[in-house]
Amino acid sequence: MAAKPDQPKPDQPKPDQSERDYDADPAFALHRGGKLEVRSTVSVRDRDDLSLAYTPGVARVCTAIADEPDLVHDYTWVSKVVAVVTDGTAVLGLGDIGPAAAMPVMEGKSLLFKEFGGVDSVPICLDCTDADDLVETVIRLAPSFGGINLEDISAPRCFEIEDRLRAALDIPVFHDDQHGTAIVALAALRNASRLTGKPLSSMRAVVAGAGASGVAVTRILLEAGIGDIAVSDSKGLIYDGRDGLNPIKQKLARDTNRAQLKGSTEDALVGADVFIGLSGGTIREDCVDAMADDAIVFALSNPDPEIHPEVARRHARVVATGRSDFPNQINNVLAFPGVFRGALDVRAHSITEGMKLAAATALADVVGDELAEDFIIPSPFDERVAPAVTKAVADQARAEGVARL
Repeated sequence: MAAKPDQPKPDQPKPDQSERDYDADPAFALHRGGKLEVRSTVSVRDRDDLSLAYTPGVARVCTAIADEPDLVHDYTWVSKVVAVVTDGTAVLGLGDIGPAAAMPVMEGKSLLFKEFGGVDSVPICLDCTDADDLVETVIRLAPSFGGINLEDISAPRCFEIEDRLRAALDIPVFHDDQHGTAIVALAALRNASRLTGKPLSSMRAVVAGAGASGVAVTRILLEAGIGDIAVSDSKGLIYDGRDGLNPIKQKLARDTNRAQLKGSTEDALVGADVFIGLSGGTIREDCVDAMADDAIVFALSNPDPEIHPEVARRHARVVATGRSDFPNQINNVLAFPGVFRGALDVRAHSITEGMKLAAATALADVVGDELAEDFIIPSPFDERVAPAVTKAVADQARAEGVARL
């Protein structure tokens, strides 16, 4: 007797129940098959097109590039494409989940590059975690790309890897977890400064978290002229002479905390003007209440801010988070597409501190006269953002002599 039409035949496997459950989730449905594809920029309609796009015509281009290597930037995609590289050791708030599980995030990063900056990129998830192996692998891949965006690589390895790649390569290398966060945080703080009437040079800030983003935010605030800044890690405030500091934190201790504060993050918040949370920890309400008048709180940990924004607003003048469901979202997508677009447009051989500062200033300026307590940073969907950041980065690259166009 034949099987009924709505039942699987005996020799066919039953539908996978878990697969059906996955597809019922809209996030899985969106990701099925991936979020990216490769499209051609020329048509191959006939034999003549084929002979130009591939052999024998392509050989003339290859020979010319062999004779004049710089022609690769004009006659291939190299100068327009970024590699988005991870080893999967620090993915979002998920931690060390490995290269395969990191791919959806890297695809997402490439999607944002294209949608917000018109930048083509390729996600690359490497199955190695040793710093030497990572550096060597990226160096070998680099001839195919105009820039390298490092992503979700755990600290403190990420600092060494970026520094070594910057020294080895003549194309932009940018660890977005560090510098994207730093650029947007500085832009938001510039506008918070303007709103409260407190210049950066008079502010005392406390940064909770000495990982990739915490260190980078601290560094860019120092470059921008913050009055004083203290940084804490899981063991408390970092100060010169504290035992057990790794080399990154030792240097941070020498350059920060001029008041030589010791103790906890909460201790340092007494009388502080600014709190920037990048630690995943929590801050009590009374600690925010103990800050200076017109306090500024950036509780940036995701998905759970260090203090709930509504609670922080009872005591702080300006509150920002890393979440899209509250005002003043500190979102890296406001920075990295325009930063790379500007660097690629002028064929910069690096992304300098000056270019990052210029990006932050341009981003802050987009807000203009619309400045308000709940609007210190523009929306990622503000079409003015990427062009403003792109121009500022390109202009600064030319001014510093790192542009080749």
